[in-house]
Amino acid sequence: MKYNSQAKNIGPRLAFLVAELYEQQKMIFSVRDVTQITRLDNNSARTLTTRLVSKGLATRIKPGLFILVPSELGHEREYLGNPHVVAAEIAGGKNYFISHSSAMEIHQMVTQPQLVVYTTCTKRIRPISVLGTEFRFIHCKPKYFFGTMHHWVTKSRKIEISDLERTVIDGLRQSEHCGGFSEVAKGYWMRHQDMDIKKLVEYALMLDIGAVYRRLGYLLELFETQETDQVDLLRKKLTSTYMLLDPAMPAEGKFIARWRLRLNVSPEEIKSIIRT
Repeated sequence: MKYNSQAKNIGPRLAFLVAELYEQQKMIFSVRDVTQITRLDNNSARTLTTRLVSKGLATRIKPGLFILVPSELGHEREYLGNPHVVAAEIAGGKNYFISHSSAMEIHQMVTQPQLVVYTTCTKRIRPISVLGTEFRFIHCKPKYFFGTMHHWVTKSRKIEISDLERTVIDGLRQSEHCGGFSEVAKGYWMRHQDMDIKKLVEYALMLDIGAVYRRLGYLLELFETQETDQVDLLRKKLTSTYMLLDPAMPAEGKFIARWRLRLNVSPEEIKSIIRT
């Protein structure tokens, strides 16, 4: 990819830097990248990146991390690019995966555009907002990093996302990051023909969280799965404690002994949602 140095009337040093970033396909870059390209010291490199932003050649994502504004945008001075790629870069480019409602969007499990980008990662990262897009990061221990897959954003750029089954399991565990249990149920239904029920149960067993056993078992029976042997595996893991079907909703509704759940979202309401 080449860059037209005349597009925004810049000097030779900035033009060289931007051209090299394009040549190395570093649309998202750090101050360290600038020091390596220019051989400048850290302070001088930071000054140069400040000039890039002031000239409208780059957008600041967070301290020390920037994204180039494509030259074809003309006089546009702000640009975010693909938010999932940005989230991956904010997370450090490793030990992360796009998750929850963001993964649901990629997997075509939602019907509305998502306004928040969720990323699960081993680092603790505070929420950040860039050009009106909010990025939230969910901390996860390395031992629970499973059920991920590559997703190619472009022919040359891939990111890590939760696979179909892990996306459902994460939604059942933390439905508040997916719009509630009903949205998770709707997402499951939209892709249920592609779901591997054994993998769903396997992931639940690997997490070993009582609420997930209950909600998954209830979900599978609500949509009349034929794999009753897998449902039985979940029932064997139940304790006597009752939990809410949707932890983000008020503690109300009838109790169902079979799954030790309080149905604060009715089955009729869930089924009406999947028909919309």
